Amino acid sequence: MTQISRFTSEIVPIAQRVTGGGFADYALVSLHCLRIYLDTSYRMTIDLLKEMPQITGEIGLNTADLPSPSTLCKAFDRISMSICRVLLRQSAQLHDPSKHAAIDATFYERSAASRHYCQRISYRVQKLKVTKLVDTETQAVLDVHCSTTREGSDADLAEQIARRNAGDLRSLAADKGYDKQSLRESLREIDIRPLIKHRIFAPYDHAHNARIDKKRYNQRSMTETVNSAVKRSLGFAVRARSWFREFREIALMCVVYNIKRAVKQ
Repeated sequence: MTQISRFTSEIVPIAQRVTGGGFADYALVSLHCLRIYLDTSYRMTIDLLKEMPQITGEIGLNTADLPSPSTLCKAFDRISMSICRVLLRQSAQLHDPSKHAAIDATFYERSAASRHYCQRISYRVQKLKVTKLVDTETQAVLDVHCSTTREGSDADLAEQIARRNAGDLRSLAADKGYDKQSLRESLREIDIRPLIKHRIFAPYDHAHNARIDKKRYNQRSMTETVNSAVKRSLGFAVRARSWFREFREIALMCVVYNIKRAVKQ
């Protein structure tokens, strides 16, 4: 069995569970994940799948039943971000997460567009800020947050992501960019141990840092490893033009990364 066949055999049942088993819904989700896995355009994805009857058969399609590239493109708008988050959570469960996570942000390029197109739709933001929550032992992506602005602190964003995953985490590691006392207090309220070093302003800050579990704190670098792996295997830029489609594309890239990693293991 090839890797693409193993990938398809994993994504199809996940898509069925998340979408409720509706054929059109899970088939389209599977096709979009395959498009990202293959790192190709909509047209090239359909052309390639027409030459892969075994893969389309695993989705439940005949090659003659494959949608047109424009239909597949328009269907992407019907995949909500909430569905993408559930897909991500389900794909992470393939790795049996350890409940010890780290968080960090990175940037993705937006695909180059013509000057006329940029002016017509006020397309000014050149980078997306993407914050990933990563399991430090399995290197699975647990959650993701995307933004086209740099407003708000990283610590406030980390609190939002942590609350969304409360009950699934025992500890959260982050670098000094997330140093905020309110974040530590909020994490403790939801029974998550903060592993974030204090900035040194007074002697007692040394004492606070000395009590941190160094082994787990040092694992925060796993987020950088995952960010690098995702970009190397799936690209450092998004193809979509509108911000809401770009957010979904980033989330599905993390889903594809999780499944690819599980398939290799």
